[in-house]
Amino acid sequence: MKDQLNISDKSKISMPIANLIMVIALVASTVFGYSALTNRITALETQDQLMSSDLLKKAEQTPKNLEIYMLIEHNAKIIAKHQELLDKNIHSQVMINNIEKSLEKAQENIGYLKNLTRKLNGNSN
Repeated sequence: MKDQLNISDKSKISMPIANLIMVIALVASTVFGYSALTNRITALETQDQLMSSDLLKKAEQTPKNLEIYMLIEHNAKIIAKHQELLDKNIHSQVMINNIEKSLEKAQENIGYLKNLTRKLNGNSN
């Protein structure tokens, strides 16, 4: 029972002051390190939550965005209709050009036939 340690409220401990200062410094540095680590983790978690909420807000469709998308879609449909009409008009223009050529040729033929008829009838006018 010689190795037994009796501790009470009246017990006295004696240790060198250098060791006491070292123990106090070790406890203080441990508390400071734990506090700094906890603060850093909290800051990173807060930053992560703010970033995710910002991304979610940016991903949401606001009424203005929806209106813009609807206008773009409407304009795209109008442009498609105009392009279709333009394509038809180009085809029509080619047909008109061919008809004009045919009409000119028909007028030349009519003029030739008129002249031929006049010659056959005896009119040279």
